[in-house]
Amino acid sequence: MTKVGLLFSGQGAQVPGMGKDFYDKIPVFAETIDQASEICGFDLTECFGSSEMLKQTKYVQPALCAFSYGVFKALKNAAPGLNVVGGIGLSLGEYPALIASSMLDFETGMKLVSKRAEFMQEDCDRHQSSMAAVLKPDVELVEKICAEISTDEKPVSIANYNSPKQVVIGGDDEAVKKASEKLSEEGKMRVVELNVNGAFHTPLFRTSSQRLGEVLKAVSFKDPEFVIESNTDKIPFTKENAAEILQRQVMSPTHFAACVEKMIKDCEIETFVEIGPGETLSKFVRQIDRNVGRASVETLEKMQKFSL
Repeated sequence: MTKVGLLFSGQGAQVPGMGKDFYDKIPVFAETIDQASEICGFDLTECFGSSEMLKQTKYVQPALCAFSYGVFKALKNAAPGLNVVGGIGLSLGEYPALIASSMLDFETGMKLVSKRAEFMQEDCDRHQSSMAAVLKPDVELVEKICAEISTDEKPVSIANYNSPKQVVIGGDDEAVKKASEKLSEEGKMRVVELNVNGAFHTPLFRTSSQRLGEVLKAVSFKDPEFVIESNTDKIPFTKENAAEILQRQVMSPTHFAACVEKMIKDCEIETFVEIGPGETLSKFVRQIDRNVGRASVETLEKMQKFSL
C-alpha cells in the first residue's frame, strides 16, 4: 500500500468561504465544526464566511484547526484504506495533526488552540511586528543580514524555513523593513511583505510561549497512531516531549523543509496529501523533492476525485 504523509496547513492558508461545501454535504465535517463552535464559544461557520474574522488570530486559529480535523475525518470516511504513516503540520497545523494522530483528544486540542490564539492575539496587539517572504534565498546571507540588524528591542530573524525557494523573516516592523531593503539591494533577493497579524515564531511571542506553557502543564498527551514530526526540533512528537515543544514552538523558527526531507527518509513516504485550505504546502513539497507524490483535498470536489 502507498505510504501516505498528511500535511496540515498553518495560519495564512485561510480563505473566505472555506468549508461550506463540506459543511453542506458531509455530516461528519458538520458535526466536527458544530462541536468546535460549542467548545470555542463562537460560530465557526460565520467565521469561515467572514474575511474580517479570518484576519484575526483569535478566530482564525480555532477555525483552521477545526476545518483541518473535519477534512481529515471526511477523508478517512471517503478513503478508509488510506495508509497514513506520518504527518507534518506547519505551525498551527501541528495541533490538528496531533488530534488526528490521537495524541490529543479533539476537545482538549480545540481548547488549547483557543488559548494559544488568545495569547498570540494579545502579543500581536502589543508589538508592531510584521513578516516578509524571501524568494530564492541565500539562506546564510539572510541569516547574516538579520543578525546584523537585529537588537533585543527590535529583533528580526528567519521565522520559517519553508523550502529551498522560500524562507520567511519576521520581527519588529522597522527591523523587518531594514532587513528587506538590505536583502533586495545587497542580496538581490525578492522580498514580499506578508499580510499577517504579527511576527509569529520570533522572540516577540515570548509572553505567549510562557502563558501557553502554564496551560500545557495540565494537558496529558497519548502515544501517536502515526508519526508527527515537530517543526521546531525536527524530531517526532512523543507524549513526553509534546508539551515542552509546543510551548517553544510559538517563538521558535519552523523547519518545514527539513521535516519533509526527514519524513520521506524515515517513514518512506510516497505521497503527501494536504489537509487544509489551498495547496501551499504541496507546492513547498514539490520544491523540496519532485519525486514524491502530492495531492490536496481542501474542497469536496477534490476529495471526491481523490485516489492513489
